[in-house]
Amino acid sequence: MNPTASSHPVTRRAFLQRASLASAATVAFPAILRSQPGQPSPNNRLNVACIGLGSQGRNVVNAMKGENLVAFCDVDDAHAARVYDAHPEVPRFRDYRVLLEKLGDRIDAVAIATPDHMHYPIAVAALQLGKHVFLEKPLTHTIAEARQLARLAQEKKVATQMGNQGRATESIRLYKEGVDAGVLGDVREVHAWTNRPLSHWPQGRLAVRPPDHSKMIPVCPPTLDWDLWLGVAPARPYDPMFAPFKWRGFWDFGTGAMGDMGCHIIDGAFWALQLGAPRTVEAVGAFQNDLTGPSAAMVVFEFPARGALPPLTLKWFEGGLTPALPGDWETGRELPDNGTLTFGSKATVLTASHFQNLRIVPETRMRELAPNLPAKTIPRIEGDHFAEWIRACKGGPAAGSNFDYAAGLTELCLLSNLAVRVRRKLEWDSVAGRVTNVPEANQYLTKTYRPGFGV
Repeated sequence: MNPTASSHPVTRRAFLQRASLASAATVAFPAILRSQPGQPSPNNRLNVACIGLGSQGRNVVNAMKGENLVAFCDVDDAHAARVYDAHPEVPRFRDYRVLLEKLGDRIDAVAIATPDHMHYPIAVAALQLGKHVFLEKPLTHTIAEARQLARLAQEKKVATQMGNQGRATESIRLYKEGVDAGVLGDVREVHAWTNRPLSHWPQGRLAVRPPDHSKMIPVCPPTLDWDLWLGVAPARPYDPMFAPFKWRGFWDFGTGAMGDMGCHIIDGAFWALQLGAPRTVEAVGAFQNDLTGPSAAMVVFEFPARGALPPLTLKWFEGGLTPALPGDWETGRELPDNGTLTFGSKATVLTASHFQNLRIVPETRMRELAPNLPAKTIPRIEGDHFAEWIRACKGGPAAGSNFDYAAGLTELCLLSNLAVRVRRKLEWDSVAGRVTNVPEANQYLTKTYRPGFGV
């Protein structure tokens, strides 16, 4: 992939000069012996660097408190202030490249919670150094990136995990055990939905316009390094409509409602029903502009038979759209804001977001089946998905949403966005990794990177 020209080229001199932002890196490190990939740490604690310290980044940091927090990195000092105040002793960086250059030999693992467009370059840099990697969802910004991360993680033999926490839960295991035991019968249709982006971030015709700086030029806050925030994205002037959170709806930075919630909501069906790659994907709905995702849409995936499993249709609804209720739906029962309905020939299953609150509906059917539900055959996770990854880093079993698994789930979600952007029914060749009937859709499988970031 050839990078485009940048209005903010990052030379090696500039790259190294930014090391001055990391003056705190002179803080002494604990005397920690480093673990080798896939092997326990000699003193059973990891040296972890956390990159991206906003709301989700704070959750990551809190989950790592039992390990050695050895470096923090964020492009916005104000965004990171709560973490910095809580851990004044930890060295701070704005540039992940400087962090890895200066402290790479002292780090075992890297946890990344940045906007979507920077997932891949940071993860690649960490993997190339042989570090274990935790990466928030979706795994990547493009399908090509997801496939490359999975390949690189395999090559480096490190422990990886995507941050779709539902994959580590009890309810998703109960769902898969029910599918495997035939409790649902043949499943030929799954409906999944999210209320996003409504009330979360603006996207679509009414909420978003291209920024107009003809009358007012926004001033970048002194706490924010805008060039580093843009990273590999195309250069543009600072505007508060993009950061710190509204980026999610813009194609240059985020992956819309599906990228935000699909990895959570579709995860159980993807795993238990062995969905793999769809044969076709088609989007219908309100497509208002090319800058952002739509305010609402429905996307239909068609999957072929998978071994003994019959062909299946997956329907995705976003922006407040919801599926039609089954004919035996109980009066008073409401759909959750985010969730799934799995329609089997023997039973229908309702779940909330992250595949939580699993119920067979209607309740009368639940009571009928309850005495004969299958035994628990799938190993349970002690703690959450963070703990699962930490154990994998120390030589334990691979995490459930490791990059091998997460790349496929992310690819499915990003195919939805391809269909939304092209607005045609797409035929997908998973082996070749390309759309076969609409060539112009393939431009969204990858992207060009602004130079200076190692990709």
